[in-house]
Amino acid sequence: MISTLCVRFVKKSFGFNQFFRLSTMSCQKISVPSENNKGPIPAVQFNNPKSQAMGVIVLQEWWGLTQEIENNAQDLAKRGNFTAIVPDLYRGIVTTDYEYAGHLMSNLDWQGAVQDIRGCAKHLKEQGCTKVGAIGFCMGGALSLAAAAMVTEVNASVPFYGIPSKDLADPSSIKIPVQCHFGEQDVLEGFSSPADQDKLKESLKAGGVQFEFYSYPAGHAFADSTGPRYNKELAELAFGRAVDFFKKNLA
Repeated sequence: MISTLCVRFVKKSFGFNQFFRLSTMSCQKISVPSENNKGPIPAVQFNNPKSQAMGVIVLQEWWGLTQEIENNAQDLAKRGNFTAIVPDLYRGIVTTDYEYAGHLMSNLDWQGAVQDIRGCAKHLKEQGCTKVGAIGFCMGGALSLAAAAMVTEVNASVPFYGIPSKDLADPSSIKIPVQCHFGEQDVLEGFSSPADQDKLKESLKAGGVQFEFYSYPAGHAFADSTGPRYNKELAELAFGRAVDFFKKNLA
């Protein structure tokens, strides 16, 4: 593993307080072994000095590894006393262009991304984390569900508004606790719409999966503080639920 040390001073993305807070949470830019045919996965790891041997993998939206996702990871690490890691699934590519983001997501090697997640989970356990969770947003939400079904090193999963294709993963096969967060006004058919949400719930129930499912009066990406559908109140509620869920299931 190759790493460099850094100190982050960033604004909290989910804004639990009305005021900005500065954090001296340490972080490392690292390279993690992966069975993805692209080789090792670059990642950012946030280390909480109060960490209680719980690790969380934070998975990006289709834009790439943005400051928003890094901020969320740092916030998770701080609030939950977790060690948080953010894999760079696009390996250096970040965009703000809607069409290019769609192109990147469409051309992602999803099986390879699952191997990247597996590599990060193994890394966290080698670092002393006894259990590891996966949380993701949009594309990352779908991958967090896929990881729940496919990566035995992951012990709990929290997907936000994203569902993997049937070709990638079968949610009914999941054997770990899952907490889902979706918007009732999500219009992304085939990925996170209310109809897709209903199918996901049916699949989880059919498989006897231990799960919680939260629907919010909001659209897709309601927890993205940089996006047009951001809802601060609902984002704070959902993120608080996620932190509590991980603290319960990763202890």
